[in-house]
Amino acid sequence: MTQEAYSWDVIINKSITSKKMKLTSRTSKGFTLVEIMIVVVIIGLLAAMAIPAFQKVRQSSQDKTVLNNARQLAAGANQYYLEFGVSTVAQSNLVGPAAYVKALNTVAGETYPANFTQGVAITISGIAGVRTVTYAP
Repeated sequence: MTQEAYSWDVIINKSITSKKMKLTSRTSKGFTLVEIMIVVVIIGLLAAMAIPAFQKVRQSSQDKTVLNNARQLAAGANQYYLEFGVSTVAQSNLVGPAAYVKALNTVAGETYPANFTQGVAITISGIAGVRTVTYAP
């Protein structure tokens, strides 16, 4: 093999080798479409499991808050019954800055009764538009 033939052979081999290296290095960078799709599916499955659990916790929290509000109203009504010797009281007499319950904060658009009667359960309706809670003191 002559010097010139050898030099062309080296140039061709180097060219082929560098092309292979470029091709190989180019494919090893980044993620494939299949890998990205798998990650998206996994995230979707996790979200599908987490959202109902979150809604259940939110509903439970709202119900507990409404029940606590009813308990406070019932305690205020009982105190009012004892102080004034009556068996019925309006909500406006129980709630206010100088009343038995300082503030009644609604958490889910619920509706509290306008009047409370001694010995009668308190029913709060329209919690999140669909649920009803009854508190029997």
